[in-house]
Amino acid sequence: MVLYDDPRILRAIAHPTRNRVLHELSAVGSARAADIARRIDIPANQASFHLRQLAKYGLVEEDPDAGRDRRDRVWRLVDPDGIRFRTADMLAQPGGRAAYTVFRRNAVEWGKHLVERAFTTDDGGPGSAGRSISEWSVRLSPEEATELAREVEEVLDRYRAAGREAPADDDRETYSVFLLVQPYPDLPEAD
Repeated sequence: MVLYDDPRILRAIAHPTRNRVLHELSAVGSARAADIARRIDIPANQASFHLRQLAKYGLVEEDPDAGRDRRDRVWRLVDPDGIRFRTADMLAQPGGRAAYTVFRRNAVEWGKHLVERAFTTDDGGPGSAGRSISEWSVRLSPEEATELAREVEEVLDRYRAAGREAPADDDRETYSVFLLVQPYPDLPEAD
């Protein structure tokens, strides 16, 4: 797995559309800009632009073996396991703290959006199939918490592999699985 420490990369993926493009490639493996555009409901030229920006920072690359011919441009993640950052190294670089602040703000807002969306659409109606909202409290040592997260990631890796191997025209869609393993936080301060 590649570990990144360049603050410019963090700024690049803080953009919501680029982040969504990365998630889509993570789910499907390889895809054309037009396929990504269709899946995330943006114009194909916009998807192409964001893919080129991600390629500029070494996060995605062309997948020549996946194309129908030499002119068919198909993209994939450089590292199929995803993107990981060395936060401490990044913060120490010029511009690192500002890039991390922007990324963190966007990630927190996205996390809020995921939770709000899950609760507002989990009504048994159309679009709620396969949704699950769960929260558990478990007593763990720090080592056990690390092991739990690793085991959940192994399960997710199996499902991601199955999704990548499935035909592109089946009825699958991209799901967001938001895993948070942390010591139980203090209650928020009252306003």
